Amino acid sequence: MTEPEKEVTIYDIAKKLNISAATVSRGLKDHPGINKNTKKKILNAASEMGYRSNSFASSLRKKRSNIIGVIVPRLNSNFMSDVIAGIEKVVNDANYNLFISQSLEAMKKEVSNAKAMFNNRVDGLLVSLAYDTTNIEHFEAFINRGIPVIFFDRVQEHQQCPNIFIDNYKAAYNITTHLIEQGCKRIMHIGGSQLRNVYIGRFNGFKQALADHQIPFDESLLIINDLSAIAGIEAAKTILNMDLRPDAVFVANDTCAVSCMQVLKRAGVHIPDDIAFAGFNNDPATMVIEPNLTTIDYKGYEMGEVAAKILIGHLDKNDDLQQTHSLILRSELIVRESSLRKKA
Repeated sequence: MTEPEKEVTIYDIAKKLNISAATVSRGLKDHPGINKNTKKKILNAASEMGYRSNSFASSLRKKRSNIIGVIVPRLNSNFMSDVIAGIEKVVNDANYNLFISQSLEAMKKEVSNAKAMFNNRVDGLLVSLAYDTTNIEHFEAFINRGIPVIFFDRVQEHQQCPNIFIDNYKAAYNITTHLIEQGCKRIMHIGGSQLRNVYIGRFNGFKQALADHQIPFDESLLIINDLSAIAGIEAAKTILNMDLRPDAVFVANDTCAVSCMQVLKRAGVHIPDDIAFAGFNNDPATMVIEPNLTTIDYKGYEMGEVAAKILIGHLDKNDDLQQTHSLILRSELIVRESSLRKKA
């Protein structure tokens, strides 16, 4: 078995070019005091010899890693892919690198992700919380060290951590009001974990819209699940077994809404005539399912961009994080055929 090649150092380049290691170091860092020809020779030799700069050692000296950590629940949604794209654009333009990890909707995994980010000396952290996270103590190590932490979409209140999200309450209120205006009175809500701000807001907005239209809230028309496609199938089975079915269903995400609709349609339920439907997120699937799904649109890319800009602004320009403690981004109700019982 052949021995692995030794790492090339600035001393090896210095020896080859018969110059001092200090000159090589300055040449590699594009120091203005180094002669152009010498600089070119140093860079050519470094490239030929396979030299890699030791960013870890350099980060220890600068107390900067130029790495931004991102912890998200899952990467398998269109919304989260858009968020990451927005973050990446801003971070790359500012010459930072990204470490991305998934909590897979489990607090236990989120805690170990945070530990790994801390040990890798990230300069800042962008976090969307897992489904079952009950507290945010695992981020205290960052806060105590002055490493900025920003929560986005699924957020939790903390005095030193900005929150970036949409007004879930208002969006849910608007979508429920739309269903009521279509003549629906028995509206079911399929929601997510009430530990998370997004699902609390959507449930409360739904309830308030009912109250404002003198429709009593009915506990039997509430399902709380993990909002997965499988949960949508289970919810559809529950609806099919009900003696008195809902005349509308508002689901807290599109994935669950679409799979629920598919099962009901196969069972002969007509949408929207028998049951009107609305989701949340404006995933591409909303335009594939027939009829197309009424939903709430909000821009993941914009959310990622805003979160990254606030973080980079703090790191590079020393902007005060407390100035942007909560930032509420816009969302929009998109009405499609799945909820239109009153034809124009």
